[in-house]
Amino acid sequence: MGIFQSMNMTGSSLTSQRLRMDVISANMANAETTRGEYDAETKTWKPYTRKAVVLQSKEEGFSSFLNAASQKTSGVGSGVKVTEIVKDKTPFKLDYNPDHPDANEDGYVEMPNVDPLREMVDLMSVTRTYEANVTVLNASKGMMMKALEIGK
Repeated sequence: MGIFQSMNMTGSSLTSQRLRMDVISANMANAETTRGEYDAETKTWKPYTRKAVVLQSKEEGFSSFLNAASQKTSGVGSGVKVTEIVKDKTPFKLDYNPDHPDANEDGYVEMPNVDPLREMVDLMSVTRTYEANVTVLNASKGMMMKALEIGK
């Protein structure tokens, strides 16, 4: 493991967690948005659709771990990467509000599939992960500084 590999791994995690925070904040901001995207086929507006971030290891897959094991090298990872931002397939909530401009003929309005409670739990998890990675980064930096002091 190289001297800066731990910092690179931590940096990739910090970047991906920051993107997760941004997506969660967008979900929270649009929790009541009934006009998210226009459906040209039905010529109607669809509500905002919740988004989620998909993370994956930067490793190439099982073969990289197999090669590391066969060469008796440490199986140290190389960080994470964002593979995609997906739309949640949870159905939209129906809210009875006949006075709403987006209400259908029965008086129901399709509301976004964003659950504020779930988003807050996800945000707390992301925040804790981000804080843990900052702690790892500071510890790595401290160890490097102590190693430099040995040479004095």
